[in-house]
Amino acid sequence: MNRGMSIGGISWCLPERFETNEDLVREFGTWTPEKIYKKTGIVRRHIADADKPVSHYLALAGEKFFAEHPAVSRDSIDMLVVCCEARDYIAPATACVVHHKLGLRKSCGAVDYELGCSGYVYGLSIAKGCIAAGIADRVLLITGDQVTRYVNKQDKAIRTIFGDGYTATLLEVSGRDRVTGFDLGTDGSGLRDIIIEAGETALPRSESTAAERVNRFGNAHSQENVLMDGRKVLEFSLREVPGSVQRCLERAGIRKEDLDLIVFHQASRLLLEQARDEMRFPEDKFVINLEDKGNTVSSTIPIALGECAEQGRLKAGMKVLLSGFGVGLSWGTVLVEWGTDDGAK
Repeated sequence: MNRGMSIGGISWCLPERFETNEDLVREFGTWTPEKIYKKTGIVRRHIADADKPVSHYLALAGEKFFAEHPAVSRDSIDMLVVCCEARDYIAPATACVVHHKLGLRKSCGAVDYELGCSGYVYGLSIAKGCIAAGIADRVLLITGDQVTRYVNKQDKAIRTIFGDGYTATLLEVSGRDRVTGFDLGTDGSGLRDIIIEAGETALPRSESTAAERVNRFGNAHSQENVLMDGRKVLEFSLREVPGSVQRCLERAGIRKEDLDLIVFHQASRLLLEQARDEMRFPEDKFVINLEDKGNTVSSTIPIALGECAEQGRLKAGMKVLLSGFGVGLSWGTVLVEWGTDDGAK
């Protein structure tokens, strides 16, 4: 049997608490809800509870998957792969904690990897390697972070963009390969363009790293917060993503015109619209869905896929281009044919 791979289902969850643009305007009177929406395309973003570990939310996504896909038993999962930059402990791996919380069998492997905006595409590549090598027939890929934990409350430029969200995707062995054309890339010279500088071995936390600075726009941050150079991230995305898309299409043997949907990492409306227009993707095929969620980092692509499937916008046999890009700097693009061997979504 050809050990190809297909997506067997996606579930996602969002924290109950959320912040609207109106909430932010009450704190930062210099902006209006309309101005925030115009700059970001976001109306609200969900916020994880700071007193709950990230494994709590990652496990919730897994539990929701099993509840929504009763035909998939926990004992059928051969590998758990968790994409998360936050973590419960320095050791053990968060995947081990989530594995226990989900009650997966002991002969099911579990591994973390630490990526953000490109993380979902990389997770698909890890799952594909496990399946192609015969290590696993079924891989559960869980994504999510607590990025809002690291956002300075007085940094309105960052606070308007990011939200928390968590997803679980089943990848399974398939007679027909439905996940193809991977193009992955990295440029570590841009590591400071999106960074949480302090807290690990390169720069341990200290009084100095906790000290807040205020930039010329009035936004406060410390070295323990998310720092992002929006202009450089936009330039990086528009520089690297078009080439990655082209290489992916060539490897998958498909023309851009034959794509049914295009799902990019939901960074911001401004970036997405500029990328869409520069790459000449039709508006009706290009997904923008961050309005009520914000930028949920590694979870934006699977949430968008899941929503499109729920809405009937994504159907079996459709060809979908996925591209994630951001912190690292890192990017990844892949082609997915939606559906499974038995015709399920």
